[in-house]
Amino acid sequence: MSAFWIAVASAEHVRIGRKDGFMQVNHGKAAPLRRIKPGDGIAYYSPSTVLGEKDGLQSFTAIGTVRQGEVYEGVMGGGFTPARRDVDWREAMEAPIKPLLDRLDFTGGKPNWGYQLRFGLFEISEHDFRLIGETMGANLAAT
Repeated sequence: MSAFWIAVASAEHVRIGRKDGFMQVNHGKAAPLRRIKPGDGIAYYSPSTVLGEKDGLQSFTAIGTVRQGEVYEGVMGGGFTPARRDVDWREAMEAPIKPLLDRLDFTGGKPNWGYQLRFGLFEISEHDFRLIGETMGANLAAT
């Protein structure tokens, strides 16, 4: 893999993408997805179960590898055609972020660790990606 990323979305939305083998970010915007390349690792962080609710989920909810291919438009109905990338999702359990806050490079015990999550997509270290995968019980040996 050449790069590793965290994307942010509600768990409900992530579960749809996992089931159908795709990802989308920032309410369907294409530009952020163009930064991601085939072979890159992607982990999803979900602040909540349902968009707009504050249920305190704060968990990693999916992890995988971006497939070959370009960004494309999906069809959601009602004229909404969000940009997507295909992903090979790993079998993994959802895992809370709080036990990892002192061990992840991007949080590093910072009190404002959630700030960069507001951007919806950002690059992380391989260390962080592997730690997240291990915590989720994902087999990342092939990545």
